[in-house]
Amino acid sequence: MAKAKTKSAYVCDECGAEHGKWQGQCGTCGAWNTLSRVNITPVSSAAVGYAGVTADVKRLSDIEAVDAERIGTGFTELDRVLGGGFVPGSVVLIGGDPGAGKSTLLLQASTALAQHHGVLYVTGEESLQQLALRAQRLQLPMDGLSVAAETRAEVIANLVQTQRPKIVILDSIQVMQMESVDSTPGSVAQVRETASFFTRLAKQQDIVIVLVGHITKEGGIAGPKVLEHMIDCFMMLDSPAGSRYRTLRGHKNRFGAVNELGIFAMTDLGMKEVANPSAIFLQRGDVDSPGSIATVTWEGTRPLLVELQALVDDVAGGHPKRVAVGLDQQRLAMHLAVLHRHCGIALSDQDVFANVVGGVRITETGADLALLLAVLGSFRDRVLSRELIVFGELGLTGELRPVANGQERLREAAKHGFKYAIVPFANRPKESLGQMKVHGVKTLSAALEVLQSL
Repeated sequence: MAKAKTKSAYVCDECGAEHGKWQGQCGTCGAWNTLSRVNITPVSSAAVGYAGVTADVKRLSDIEAVDAERIGTGFTELDRVLGGGFVPGSVVLIGGDPGAGKSTLLLQASTALAQHHGVLYVTGEESLQQLALRAQRLQLPMDGLSVAAETRAEVIANLVQTQRPKIVILDSIQVMQMESVDSTPGSVAQVRETASFFTRLAKQQDIVIVLVGHITKEGGIAGPKVLEHMIDCFMMLDSPAGSRYRTLRGHKNRFGAVNELGIFAMTDLGMKEVANPSAIFLQRGDVDSPGSIATVTWEGTRPLLVELQALVDDVAGGHPKRVAVGLDQQRLAMHLAVLHRHCGIALSDQDVFANVVGGVRITETGADLALLLAVLGSFRDRVLSRELIVFGELGLTGELRPVANGQERLREAAKHGFKYAIVPFANRPKESLGQMKVHGVKTLSAALEVLQSL
């Protein structure tokens, strides 16, 4: 059968929009210099959507909403990020730096799942011998798991038809290719078409398909942005430099909460779950130093205790530096202005450095107050109490705003032995927290007064 006639088009790397000719700016998303020339095969008139079904109009009230039975992975932290486990008919994308442990984690999960469910592990980047050696090194059960070394999407679909697995793992989506697409593996057209092909396959066969994705040097998933839109769940596995701990964060989940965080430790026997991550990130040194303070951040559905460190030093020359690692650098500069305006403390002739210990990145606003108190502790060369926990959002007018889940944060801190807390007034505890004394304050200046009394 003759191959369908192809046409040339210019596809945006960011949004996947097609253009008839090259132009500097994408007319759909507005990104500059993102158009790449690809050859695209015309879609057959018999093609169906991602869900694999033809249009059928129904009333929403007539549709029976049945909760699908989730498939547990055997990893509590992985199930947490997934929202309770794999959902049949879903497509999951996991990305991360090279060597972060994506393939290791999925191989461990697949061997555990294969003891109770049909699992097909398709590798396109290593041989079956290499896969077997890695499983042997990790001391994983070798029976039950079906493996294949293949990169052709059509062949993989045939394997799914014959083997009838419940879960399919593809490592990775960037090496998969379709014969109908006249483009090299990893190109915008191939990634987009193969991803849509496997998405339809998952919906039609009611199976789980897990895609491993490479990342670019900027830290995003390689390929068009539309890849993240068409899948059901998107996770990123981060590996801080020099640390054996890995953080798995959910960026998209149609079947659970987003921004969930799972903590793993890379060992000789693969990825191990961290049962109490707060204890890991609060491993403070034996010597008390100024500029160190503990706070409670909220990650997905659970509190997490972390240590914030700040260093304030005289400007060596030129403009003062504002550096934040694990925090929003713009918020650091903004809060220093609030400190000057409402408390009369100027740091315009000082370099300010801030860091979240352990490689955790705080994306919420609950660490604002703790950040400023750590900066003041370093500036005044004062050691803050190890028994003090601080959280709260800081407004531009100097007021302290309440944060979500304040009661749960305080209970988590009390469980770890903290005796004092400075929190927004609205986050005061509604019940006794044992020996913990909680100071509810309304402004930044009031928080500084409480700090002086401790």
